[in-house]
Amino acid sequence: MTPISHKPTGIVDRVLVAKNVNMIKGDNVSFNLNYRYADTAGHELNADAAYGLFHSKGNQLQPNFYYNPAGAVLLNQVIYRFISPADIAIHTFKADYEQNYKKGRLGAGAKISAIYTENNFQRFDVSQPDPEVKTLDISRSNQFNYTENINALYANYNRQLKGKMIQFGIRMENTVSSGNSYGLDTNGAVNTTSKQTFKRKYTDLFPSAAITFNKNPMIQWGLSFSRRIDRPAYQDLNPFEFKLDEYAYLKGNISLRPQYTTVITLTNSYKYKLNTSLSYSHVKDVFTYLLDTTEKTKSFATRKNLAIQNVVALNISYPFVYKTYTAFVSVSGNYSHYKADFGGSRVVDLRAASVNIYMQHSYQFGKKKEWTGEISGWYNSPAIWEGAFKSKSMWTMDAGIQKTMLKGKGSFKVSVADIFFSMKFNGYNNFAGQYNRTYASFETRQFKTALTWRFGSNTVNSARQRKDASEEEKNRTKSSGGFGNN
Repeated sequence: MTPISHKPTGIVDRVLVAKNVNMIKGDNVSFNLNYRYADTAGHELNADAAYGLFHSKGNQLQPNFYYNPAGAVLLNQVIYRFISPADIAIHTFKADYEQNYKKGRLGAGAKISAIYTENNFQRFDVSQPDPEVKTLDISRSNQFNYTENINALYANYNRQLKGKMIQFGIRMENTVSSGNSYGLDTNGAVNTTSKQTFKRKYTDLFPSAAITFNKNPMIQWGLSFSRRIDRPAYQDLNPFEFKLDEYAYLKGNISLRPQYTTVITLTNSYKYKLNTSLSYSHVKDVFTYLLDTTEKTKSFATRKNLAIQNVVALNISYPFVYKTYTAFVSVSGNYSHYKADFGGSRVVDLRAASVNIYMQHSYQFGKKKEWTGEISGWYNSPAIWEGAFKSKSMWTMDAGIQKTMLKGKGSFKVSVADIFFSMKFNGYNNFAGQYNRTYASFETRQFKTALTWRFGSNTVNSARQRKDASEEEKNRTKSSGGFGNN
C-alpha cells in the first residue's frame, strides 16, 4: 500500500494498492562430451565440449488500484500484463594440456564460448475486468537479442623449491559482443526496420602469481596476486522493465560492463588448524544497484557500474575437536569503500567497517555414537550492500539431529533452518535526492527431513570429478537481481 500526497500540504490524496502475480515456466537441456588422455610420463590432455539451451516464459499480471484516503472507495484502476519469453543458447569448447617441465608442472589451454540470447517483451494494457482482454503497448514492448563470443588462451607453471612452492600464470581473453533491439508491431511481430545496435570488443590480460613458504609444515605462509574478470548475468543486460507498481520498476542495462578485480592476499596456516588471511582487493566498474528517478514521480532500480570498490579484509578460522564434540568458528572483518560520480547530485561515496561471524557445533552421542546433533549460525554486522545500500545487521540459526542406521549404510536427518525467522534485510539508499528504505523477508524458515541409503559395493571406484566447460556461462543465466525470468 502506497499513500500518495501533495508535497506542499502533505495531505494524503489517495492510496495505491498494487499486487503482482508472476508465473514463470522454465526448462533447459544440456549435453557434454569429454575426452581425457594421460600417460605414465606425466603428459595429460583434457578436452570438453558442451551445449546448453535454456528457455523460460514469464507471465506477469500487475494491477494498480487507487482508493480514497480511507481505502474504502475505488477511484481508478490501471492494469498491466507482461509476457516475456526468453531463450539462451550456450556453446563451449575447452582443451587443457599438462606435462612435467623443469622439475615442475607446466599447463596450457584454450577455451571458446559462443552465447546467443533472444528476449521478447510484450506489455499489455488491460482495460477490462477479464485480464485476458488486453491491448499491446508497442511504445513499451520490444525484442532484444544478444550475442557474445569469448576466446581465451592461458598458461600456468608451478614448482616445488627448497622450502617453498611457486606458481605463476597468465590468461588472455578476447571478447566480442553485440546487442540488437527491435520495436514490435501491433500484432506482436518484430519490426526489423526499427533495429538499434550496440557492439563491444575488448582484449584483456589476467596474470596470477603465488608463493608458499612450507619449509616448516606446522607454520606456513603464503602470498598471492591475481586479476580476474566478472561478466554480468545475461538477463541483467536485458533492457526490459519488471513493474513493481505504477510508480516503481526494475530495469536491465545494455551498457553494463564487466567488473575487474585485483587481489593481493597474505595467508598463514598454523598447525593445519588456525588459518588467517589478510587481503586487499580493488574492483573497477563494480556491479551495483542504483535507484533513480524518471518522469518526475517514478523510480526504477537498475544495474550500473560504480567507478571503484576498495576492500581490506581479515579472516580467521579455527576447527576444534574434543572427543565426540567438534566445532568450527570463522570470524572475518572488512573495511570497504565504494565511490562513483554520475554527475550532479548523482554521487556515491560510502564507507563501512563490518564483521561476519560463523559457528558450527556438532556432538555425537548414543551407545554406538549413532546420533549426531548439530547447531550452526551466522551474524553479519551493519554493512554496505550492492555498493549503494547501507544495511542493518542480519543473523540466523539452524539446528538438526541425525541417526545412522542399517549398519552405517543409511541415515535419517531432521533439521530446521532459520529457527527464529530472523534472516530479514533492512537497509536504505540515498541517491540523486531520493531516499529509499527497503525491508525484505524470505522463505528461510524451513523444516527438512532426509533419508539416505547407500547400497552396493563400497569398493567401486567413484566417478572422475571434472568441471563442465560451460559452468561459468551457466552461472550467468541466473540473474543476480531478479530481472527477466531467471
